[in-house]
Amino acid sequence: MAVPADQEVSFRLWPPSDSTRALLVEKMATNLASISFFSVKYGRIDKAEAAQQAKRIEEEAFVVAQQQECESDSATVQMYAKQASRLMLEALKAAGKRETFFDISGGKRAFLNKTEAQEILKPLTEAGNAYSKICLSNWSFGKDAGLVAQEILSGIKGNLLDVNLADIVAGRPEVEALEVMAMFSESLAGSKLKSLNLSDNALGEKGVRAFSALLKSQRSLQALYFMNNGISEEAARAICELLPSGQDLRTLHFHNNMSGDAGAQALASLVEKATLLEDFQFSSTRVATEGGVALCQALQAGKSLRRIDIRDNMFGPQVGIALSKTLTLHPDLVEVYLGDIGMEDEGVTALAKALTGCLPNLRVLDLGGNEIGPKSAPFLADCIKTKQALISLNLAENELKDKGAVIICGAIKEGHTSLKELDLSSNELTRVGAVAAAEAVANKSAFTKLNLDGNRISEAGIVALKEALDNGSAGQKVLASLDDNGEEDDGEDEDDEEEDEDDDDADDLGMDRLKV
Repeated sequence: MAVPADQEVSFRLWPPSDSTRALLVEKMATNLASISFFSVKYGRIDKAEAAQQAKRIEEEAFVVAQQQECESDSATVQMYAKQASRLMLEALKAAGKRETFFDISGGKRAFLNKTEAQEILKPLTEAGNAYSKICLSNWSFGKDAGLVAQEILSGIKGNLLDVNLADIVAGRPEVEALEVMAMFSESLAGSKLKSLNLSDNALGEKGVRAFSALLKSQRSLQALYFMNNGISEEAARAICELLPSGQDLRTLHFHNNMSGDAGAQALASLVEKATLLEDFQFSSTRVATEGGVALCQALQAGKSLRRIDIRDNMFGPQVGIALSKTLTLHPDLVEVYLGDIGMEDEGVTALAKALTGCLPNLRVLDLGGNEIGPKSAPFLADCIKTKQALISLNLAENELKDKGAVIICGAIKEGHTSLKELDLSSNELTRVGAVAAAEAVANKSAFTKLNLDGNRISEAGIVALKEALDNGSAGQKVLASLDDNGEEDDGEDEDDEEEDEDDDDADDLGMDRLKV
């Protein structure tokens, strides 16, 4: 129907209708609970609290706008919207200031009963809590306490990103422990975790499978820890079977397990998928050459490593050769821990040659306990010269002797201004090698610790060593204890070195050296 020309049609912008206000509350609640730039920067609110906050914000904004004497309805609406936005931002900031880490791991380890579990986990039940990271380790959960935890965790799992369940069934009978682990698994199944720690639970294959529901549901894990778990070959295969994918993993830690070669070979399939891996630990796992080579080859699938720790295994020289290819593919490596893996001169020489000129940002290099002798020292020295960012160099428990130590310390003496620690303990050094080490670090302003214990330095050698340190800026304060130094007559090592060279020449000829 046409409107007569002499009649005006007016639309009122203010006040908004009840339905419009309700729609605005609904939209604000959605924005408060959603992942956005603002929620990432300040904080996120769960849906239930978001609905309450949105209602409060709209009412306050409406009152403020209503009380203002604006020139027009349009100006009042703008005031209304501006006030609502300001109050929403304040709510998000307040959420961001809330405690997000719930940690009960401190204090003495103890068994938890039902009542104690209800009390200690009570903060997780409070409305509006913002916990996204929880650590429940160091308390032993029995069946009754596990049921309490199961109910509580089921209600908050949607907010959780980081869960630490290390050491949660200590001292419990196996049947009860497996039942409790299954409770935790079921309660957290379907959560979208970034980090999961199941260490120190003596899992074995049965324990791994007790966490089946949780492991199977994780598709975006970035950090996974299985430390001191008794991860045998069967348990390792179970982990690979249950985890849907390792493609997002940045951190993978296995330590003090009994995986052996077969377990390492099984887990290599998971490592190979983790092409974004930055932090890899596979230490003290009873792995020998075959398993070590399999892991090295698996690590060649990526190029993101920043830290590798494979100490205390029975790898042998062949793994050193395999590492010489693997580590060059990861240019951002900062920490390399290769102590006690039996590389010997053959493996260390191959590794040193490959790493010379690359890994410019390397800060920590641990080659202790690898039976390194003077033969590989020149190659190692050439490699170390190119690592000017080093802060820690560990060559302890090798067989460098004075000759090898002098060569390596010569590489350290110039440059290496960031070096803080040098460990040449238990290397059969006498005065010559000890003084070379002291002179190499004496004028480094950042230097804090020189370890030469467990060698054969005479009293006169110790005096010369301390004088060399005093002649520089470091001083004697950087010298570690020499309590285990075995004093010998300095000067003997030169003859030993000549004999070693003769022995090496005889070995090269395939003959035994005759001695009278």
